[in-house]
Amino acid sequence: MIPFEKAWPYDIIMGDLYVSSCPFCSAENVLLPVKPAEIPDIQGGMKRLLVFPCCRNKVTIIDADRDYLLTDRVLR
Repeated sequence: MIPFEKAWPYDIIMGDLYVSSCPFCSAENVLLPVKPAEIPDIQGGMKRLLVFPCCRNKVTIIDADRDYLLTDRVLR
């Protein structure tokens, strides 16, 4: 089970990954620089650095499921 305080929900819309709001600056509908094709690699154990384009804050994605990205730091 993914620890909820380190997870952030995402959506795949028309082949792109979006979050409804940034956990750092609260910008809405943020397009992430991660492709849906990378999700299986992340689920397989590959870590991925994610830089939010709205505020340039960084987290490392360490796991994912169909709805949430698990990061290395507390987001909630």
